[in-house]
This record gives sequence, structure tokens and C-alpha cells, in this order.
Amino acid sequence: MMKNNDIQMNQNELVQYLKKPAKDFTRDDIIRFIAARGISMLNFRYVADDGKLKTINFVPFSRDHLESILTAGERVDGSSLFSFVESGASDLYVIPRYRTAFVNPFTEIPTLEILCSFYNSDGKPLESAPEYILRKAYSRFMAKTGFKFKAFGELEYYIKSPQDDLYPLTDQKGYHQSSPFAKFEDLRIEALELCAKAGCRIKYGHSEVGSFSRDGEDFEQHEIEFLPVEIDEAVDQLLIAKWIIRILGSEYGVEVSFAPKITVGKAGSGMHIHMMLEKCGTNMMVADGKLSDVAKKMMAGILHLSKSLTAFGNTIPTSYLRLVPHQEAPTNICWGDRNRSVLIRVPLGWNGAMDMIKDANPADKTDFSDMPSKQTVEIRSPDGSADIYKLFAGLVIAAEYGLEMKDGLKRAEELYVDYNIFDDSDKGKKKKLESLPASCWESAECLIAQRKYFEKDGVFPAGVIDNVVAKLKAFDDKGLSEKLYNRNDEISKLVRQFLHCS
Repeated sequence: MMKNNDIQMNQNELVQYLKKPAKDFTRDDIIRFIAARGISMLNFRYVADDGKLKTINFVPFSRDHLESILTAGERVDGSSLFSFVESGASDLYVIPRYRTAFVNPFTEIPTLEILCSFYNSDGKPLESAPEYILRKAYSRFMAKTGFKFKAFGELEYYIKSPQDDLYPLTDQKGYHQSSPFAKFEDLRIEALELCAKAGCRIKYGHSEVGSFSRDGEDFEQHEIEFLPVEIDEAVDQLLIAKWIIRILGSEYGVEVSFAPKITVGKAGSGMHIHMMLEKCGTNMMVADGKLSDVAKKMMAGILHLSKSLTAFGNTIPTSYLRLVPHQEAPTNICWGDRNRSVLIRVPLGWNGAMDMIKDANPADKTDFSDMPSKQTVEIRSPDGSADIYKLFAGLVIAAEYGLEMKDGLKRAEELYVDYNIFDDSDKGKKKKLESLPASCWESAECLIAQRKYFEKDGVFPAGVIDNVVAKLKAFDDKGLSEKLYNRNDEISKLVRQFLHCS
């Protein structure tokens, strides 16, 4: 049951009006809100092959018409949305998921947005639909483990604008800068507000390391980080936020890019994913104040499938220009505590927060002892090109595999490092660590080698895996990093080609 205070602080207009959490929205709730707020247009949104939101616009002319839209959805041409759909499934239905409804903040016409799921001609979920692949993976995970899988993303992006020499950008020193040294703090703050109104749970926003000026243009990097929610909602947050940020960029007259690489020799943009397992409301990543065996097994499974996960999380050639040494992006398959050079990082989890807050505020006598653990683990390889539904489904599958591994704890111990992987420390152990793929081609080969894990129980249809492999291999980028070494003009052309990835 949602508390009154939670409703008052939730910025989603539907939650405030209906006085219930979004997960409990019904068709009649949506209709009641539409009537009360004078909504005259309804947009269905859904993700196709390219990872971007697609749209159908409706103008309901009667209650019967509105009920029909919200109940039966609409028919779409699946063959134009997906390069692979099952035989005989070119005609599809899109059906709204009521919990995703939010008011469009950009249109002059009062408009309601709803994300949708795909169904086939028999009224069954489309097996190859990205949203349903994640749903299958997560349903099996919960049934087998009894855990909830929560996650959130760190969404990094660059803003490109004409160079402004008043308070010039400091090269690669943009981390947590404030206005006026961060020129687009206002855009980021507006994005935070609009994301919250769309139902996203925001942790914070800030400017990131990447900032530089070149050829009369400023490039400024920012990040929005979310709060942990169940993994299907975590995807919704990222999709909606990317859409909002892009539209704001257009309105501000600047170019926004989530691409993994924006130029040569500067920080790239990742999309780090934080993960935690929960049971009966308790964070299972810690036990007796330390990282739990559950967390270690989970990481062992993700590390085991990490090479093939790049097929979903790093989907364009420039992804592999970011996954290089000395860029705070991982190259070796390992994990560590608070170590930004590893593939999976265990960040600080506030285990001593009660002592810290008392020390900082000695006059406050509040009992803080019931503060829940915030501990997560963070995979650092994905970037803004990720096919988010498939990536998150893959992470769920990998975590489940890790929890079932008989030697999961032993494997986790073998892959732990306590030094910067890019230093010369412990060369012997470093030589034993495997590396992530170095191109889309290699990523496809790794997916082929490990496809059985994803296809088990039909979670990923074989045709979907075949399609992902074909797309990655079509780039023909094997050995591309070596071919482009010191050829900055060609790298710039490639970056520009993939500037607006999914």
C-alpha cells in the first residue's frame, strides 16, 4: 500500500490524481484521468529493432473509442519494426501496459503516453519481442530463486554546442562541475524533473569527466543515475529518459549523443548497470556487513557470460573504441571492490552510514539503525548502444546461472582483483584473466559459443540470436582498432556515423 507521503512526493500526475502506485493502474483509472485532465491525444510507444521508441498517435472521439484503444490496442506491421519475427507474425498487436502511463511534457495538446507490449495473431505474447524476452527471463529467475532482481542504469551522454569562451570548459575535468562552468546544467535539471514526472525514480544527476572544446565546438558530458527498481521497470526508466533528453536537446538547439565514443582521446560514455537481489524486502547482497555469497555467485555467472553479453550491451563498432585500457572502461574479465578498472565493481554500500551521519550531525539524536543496505554490484561494460531489453534479460540469465554454479564461489575468488588492472601489479594473475571481445565480430562469435545459455527454455528464440549475430557480423569490424590506430580522421568519420545509436 502506498503511503500518503509517497503519493504526495511522487511527481507522476497519474499517481497524484489516482492516489495509487502505478503498478495498480487499471483501464478505468486511465480513462478517469483522461477525462479529468482534458487529455485529447493518446500515444502508444514501443521499442523496435533499433532500440528507439516508436509511436502511434490516437485522437479518441468517444468513451467507446477510448475503451477500445485501451483494451484491444492496435494492429501494426511487425516486419517493418523487426528484421526478425516469427513466420506468419508480420501483423502484430501492440497492447498498452497501464503502469507506464505518463503525461507528455512537450506537447501543446494534452497528451498521454503509454508503453506497449507486442502480441501475435493468436493473442499470445510475441516470443521474439524484446520486452517479452526480458519478461520470460525474469519470470523463470523469480520462480527458481525466490529473489527479486532490481537494477538501475547510469545514463551518460554528451552535449555538443557552439563553443562558448566565457567560463571555458576544462579538458577532461568536468566531474561534478557547477554552472557556469557546466554550461548545460539547466538542461540536465529539466531532464531530471521531466523524467520524475514520467514515473522514473531518480537518484541524482551531475556533470561527468568528459569536457573539451575542439574546432569551435564545446563537448560536455553529463550523467543521470536512477534508483533500483525491478528489472523490467529499470528498462522503462532508461528508454523514457533517453527520449526526454533527446527532445530537450532538440529544443535547446544542441546535439545530444549517448554514443560510446564521441571523439579520439577523450572519455567515452558508458551505461553502467547496478544490480541487487532482494528477498522479502531484504537486500541479499550483504550478510553480516560483508558482501554475501549470493552476490559472489551472481557475479560469477555474469562474468562467465560476460563475453556474449557484449552482443547485447555493445552493439556498434565504436563500442570497442571505448573498451580499451586506461579509459576507466573494462577490458579484462574480473571483479573488485571500488575498482573502476574491473568489469564488475562492488561500490561503497553505506554499511557505516549510521556512524557517519551521527558524526556529521552530533545534535541529531535520531535512531538511524534501521537504514536498509544499498549495496549493489555494477557491470561497467555496457554503453548507450545497448539493446536494453536483451541486455537486461541476459544479465538475469547470467545471474541465475551463477546462483546454480556448483563452483560459483571458487570461480568468484579466482576472478577477484585488488589492484588497478591497468597497472603492472601482479602480472602473473593478470595474464590468466580473459579479455572482453575487441569488436562486434568477436562479440558475435562469443554469442555463438554461449548461445545455449540464452536459448534455454526458449527465453531467447534461436532466430533472435541468429539475427543479433548477423547484425554484428555485418559491420565486418574484426581488427578495426588496430586498422584505425593513429588514423584520427577515419575514427572521426566512424564516430559520426554511429553518433545517434539506440
